[in-house]
Amino acid sequence: MASIKNLKKDINYVLGDVIEYALDVSTLKNEPKKGDEIIDEAIETFDALIAKVHAKNVENNKKHYKEINQELETKARALVEKINTI
Repeated sequence: MASIKNLKKDINYVLGDVIEYALDVSTLKNEPKKGDEIIDEAIETFDALIAKVHAKNVENNKKHYKEINQELETKARALVEKINTI
């Protein structure tokens, strides 16, 4: 992990792309409600991950940030799979 700043950027960019993709697919398939649900879930994921980044009572910072990065990857993949089922 290069830095906390880069981790925050990764969270922002990845989930931003997921939201944009959800918006595009839901618009093309005329399913705005399903798209809105996925977008809301992506925003909740963003908030949760940023809160974890700012956690102060962490014993091993390197391990903690690595876990956040892995969680970002798994949640983003799950969201993309949900988008693909629209």
